[in-house]
Amino acid sequence: MTKNIKLKSIFVLSLVLLVVFMMMDIFSSYISIKKSAEKSIANQSIESAKSIAASMDTETYKRFLENPVKNNEYTEIKRYLEDAREKNGALHVYTLAVDNPNVSRAMIVAMPDEIKEEFPIGGICTVPQKQVERAYKGLTFSTDIIDDPVYGEYLTVGVPIRDQTGGIIGYLGIDISADVINEISEKVLKSSMSNLVFNGLFVILMLVSFLILQKWYQKELKKEVGDTEDTYQLEIQSLISSVQSLRHDYSNHIQVLHGLLKLEQYEKALEYLITLSKEVHLIESIKLDVSNPGLSVLLQTKKLSAHNHNIDIYFDISPDSFNTIKTTDLIKLLSNLIDNAIEAAIELPEKERNINIVCKADSNNYIFVVTNTGPGIDEKNKELIFKSGFSTKKARHGKIRGQGLFIVKEVVNSYGGKISIDSNKNQTIMAVEIPINNAKTPSSD
Repeated sequence: MTKNIKLKSIFVLSLVLLVVFMMMDIFSSYISIKKSAEKSIANQSIESAKSIAASMDTETYKRFLENPVKNNEYTEIKRYLEDAREKNGALHVYTLAVDNPNVSRAMIVAMPDEIKEEFPIGGICTVPQKQVERAYKGLTFSTDIIDDPVYGEYLTVGVPIRDQTGGIIGYLGIDISADVINEISEKVLKSSMSNLVFNGLFVILMLVSFLILQKWYQKELKKEVGDTEDTYQLEIQSLISSVQSLRHDYSNHIQVLHGLLKLEQYEKALEYLITLSKEVHLIESIKLDVSNPGLSVLLQTKKLSAHNHNIDIYFDISPDSFNTIKTTDLIKLLSNLIDNAIEAAIELPEKERNINIVCKADSNNYIFVVTNTGPGIDEKNKELIFKSGFSTKKARHGKIRGQGLFIVKEVVNSYGGKISIDSNKNQTIMAVEIPINNAKTPSSD
């Protein structure tokens, strides 16, 4: 329950973050589009200003500058500027006098009809000092959006007005309303909205895919952990059963010795002790010199289990640690093979029960061979025994079986290995080969 709440919380938080990121993306896109629109309009307005300045009657304007009052020259130039303002859709078109690097003065200004009050000749203009300095050097200029408390928000550009000799006699300025820029930005943003929505949906799809993959991975991990736990549970149960059996046997042995000594049968008690010492020596020899800790524990457990069933078991283990195979897979592989061998061997009389286990590595492969005496496997069953639920012992024991070799086959296939069976009426050999290179990265098959 807690885990589900955490997953839901993570999902909700992810969606909230996604919405926040999308809003930030839209906002940053709007800012970027607005800046691009400002730059584009400024460049376009500069070209318009150059065209207007180039077509101006500069001789008439020079005469006006000699006597800057509302005269015929003033009226003629203003009429020209108003016509240019209407044709270009500008907010204001005007001429500037730039005689110092700090401020500029507007000389003749063409304004919209709704503004009744005319701008005074020589009035201080709102062009920022940075742009005035450029004009003072004879360069074109453009501003960011200016927030004028009287005339609103607008962007300004300016270009030199040159006379017939090429000398600069003033500047031509154009103000573009911020509403025009915002309108263009909104249009571009709307046209880009489909891309933003697609990006948002793509992120959502990625998030959902991640959650699905995570859920699938957790399910597979849970399955693998479950299989591993089942294997270790069986091994622990087997070990506990073996210890309990030994404890029960030695309890009986002590009772027998106690009885013989009480009856003063000292020679028989000595013979019994000699027999017991041989068994103790056999148990002490259970410890194996194996590099892989997990494999060492498994083989010692299986040797003890075989001893309890009076099976002679032999090991041929190379010093290789087999550490490029996951320990859980190594345990599942050998545990099931040895358990099958023990089950087959106990079908024979005690003197005929033998198991031989080989774990080796050459330059290319890991080799695992389990040989046991016991009833053979029919040819028709050699492929069937690897299927889930199939067992030759099902009919006799009346319980669900047939998972051991199926698990073995799955492990072998996951590492790109192969398994072979050689069986006759007296003996069965199960041989597994796993490529060492593939063992480093199990395949998903």
